[in-house]
Amino acid sequence: QVQLIESGGGLVQPGDSLRLSCAASGRTLGTNAMGWFRQAPGKEREFVAGISRTGGKTNYLDSVKGRFTVSRDITKNTVYLRMNSVKPEDTAVYYCALRTLGLDFTSTSKPDFWGQGTQVTVSS
Repeated sequence: QVQLIESGGGLVQPGDSLRLSCAASGRTLGTNAMGWFRQAPGKEREFVAGISRTGGKTNYLDSVKGRFTVSRDITKNTVYLRMNSVKPEDTAVYYCALRTLGLDFTSTSKPDFWGQGTQVTVSS
């Protein structure tokens, strides 16, 4: 089994920055392609960002391009989501996800494991 633990969520004001972290542990079998999703109240869960096993390739939801950055520290088996210039519409529960197979993580990737989620609220 694989465990994904997110942290870093909270209440921020529009225009602020925030960094989410996701630490993977358990039977990760080395590095894995990982991603971030979010789910706002009354809406379906949507893909936000993904990063390849090596960290060399990333993918983003159009509405967060230029504001969010996904990165990873392979030595710590941790993935990050840096969120800049946040907007009220970024308010959601953010979930970390992992693929056991595959090199990349795109908007159509199907995760094998999920984290428990961390709440991000953007409000003045």
